[in-house]
Amino acid sequence: MPPSARPPSARPPTALPPFAPLHNPVRRYAWGSTTAIPRLTGTAPDGTPQAELWMGAHPSAPSSLPGPHGPRPLDELIAADPEGLLGPDTVRRFGPALPFLFKVLAADRALSLQVHPTRAQAEAGYAAEEARGVPPDAPDRVFKDRGHKPELLCALGDFEALCGFRPAAGTAALLDALDVPALAPWAAALRSRPSSEVLPELLRSALAPTRPSAGELASVAHALQRLAATGDTGDTGEPYADACAGYARIAEQYPGDPGLLAALLLNHVRLSAGQALYLAAGVPHAYLRGVGVELMANSDNVLRCGLTPKHVDADGLLAVTSFGTGEPDVLAPQPLTNGFEEEFPSPAEEFRLSRLHPADTATRVDLPTPQILLCVAGHARLRSPDGAGLTLTAGASAYLRPGAGPVELTGPGAELFRATTGQRTARTGPEWPYSES
Repeated sequence: MPPSARPPSARPPTALPPFAPLHNPVRRYAWGSTTAIPRLTGTAPDGTPQAELWMGAHPSAPSSLPGPHGPRPLDELIAADPEGLLGPDTVRRFGPALPFLFKVLAADRALSLQVHPTRAQAEAGYAAEEARGVPPDAPDRVFKDRGHKPELLCALGDFEALCGFRPAAGTAALLDALDVPALAPWAAALRSRPSSEVLPELLRSALAPTRPSAGELASVAHALQRLAATGDTGDTGEPYADACAGYARIAEQYPGDPGLLAALLLNHVRLSAGQALYLAAGVPHAYLRGVGVELMANSDNVLRCGLTPKHVDADGLLAVTSFGTGEPDVLAPQPLTNGFEEEFPSPAEEFRLSRLHPADTATRVDLPTPQILLCVAGHARLRSPDGAGLTLTAGASAYLRPGAGPVELTGPGAELFRATTGQRTARTGPEWPYSES
């Protein structure tokens, strides 16, 4: 996309200092935790679910920054001075908008089982819905924008998720152990035919009007509870007990939802604090419970296949889903040479996530690109070249604009996450972040 039409020399100077505190909106969805985000931010719970804390410039819920006449939404500030807030290089690469969205996600219940499209699929889907005149806020509108939505989630504690299709042999063994007659043909098909042929058929049958009945779904839920009760005890227990416990909670939370059958096809994953998952386009996934920081491209395109009262487009979902199988890669942070920062590598160009542990002596934070710093533990101090300072406590965040010179950061015992843009070209590594089997 082209840079701002206004020549840089004619651009009014931004009124922002090198950094400024962010005021961030909380999104309240039914699956959210009533306590996790208040605990992080030091605010009193109000008894309602607080699912996501958004940090960024997404127009549906932008952060705001302080100004001489009161807070102003970050997306409005960027629109008024894109090069001043984003830097010329970011505008040339991504256009006059912040290319990433940063979140704290706090789940007490399972999120919808979902898939994100590629950029080409999103552009085609958006154009088709625009041509049909589907209103942007219509409940059956699928493509809200033209963007793709790769995302990276890093756990802040124990975190549970579903991610990618399990290898066919493992899923067949799980279905055998459940011993539900309605699922026996699924297991037989997974053993006798290529999974690339079978998985689309199984996913379609789970979502079709002729899907298993409420009674059959109840039988699956009962079998999941039975296997979960055996525990993972090596040769004497059920190897899928932990996964079945997760599936059983889904059945309790969404009784009669056919998304349960789709969920059985996916890997069950547990993350510990500091471990991460990268979700590429086409990878079916669902977050089940836990708290984490999530960084993604600035898009809202989601195709759902269950565990939700929202619209499910079975044909559209099948068209964008990747049916490869394998174990998901759990990412560990990679130390950087600056000695206080670890990066979670991903192939995304729109974003880069790292974790910082500043020392009691000042460390230098360069500002070549727009970035957001989020403090999740302790407190950290920012200091600009002109002597201005800002203290970040747990739950607080700041926007750092590019080109304003290096900032000094101190904070022994503090833990921060930094969100910024990715490298100019996609990082090496497969778009499908799994070990194929």
